[in-house]
Amino acid sequence: MALKIRLTRGGAKKRPYYRIVVADARAPRDGRFIDKVGAYDPMKAKDDPTRIVLDNEKIQSWLAKGAQPTDRVLRFLDQAGLAKRPTRNNPQKAEPGEKAKERAAKRAEKAAAPAEDAAA
Repeated sequence: MALKIRLTRGGAKKRPYYRIVVADARAPRDGRFIDKVGAYDPMKAKDDPTRIVLDNEKIQSWLAKGAQPTDRVLRFLDQAGLAKRPTRNNPQKAEPGEKAKERAAKRAEKAAAPAEDAAA
């Protein structure tokens, strides 16, 4: 059985509240879970210590049993020092696309043409 440490949504409409749970990967997001290991309240301020509540001992034991955290939960665990999140680096993501490069080249040609006429 593949175990995941993930978020389940609770709370009212437009007032989210998440529980951090260990669940079977095949279970629905807000469905059956095995153990509750924490909570996350995104409505609280970022510097509020009760925004993310983790039960460190339970999380360590589930990680030792092979539970895999989701990306968001892995961020929380990295902040708490329970797990290491690998750094991501995609330098191609910041590069403009082909069409944008073509438009930039045309703009540069237009800007260079009046400057050449004035110099001549």
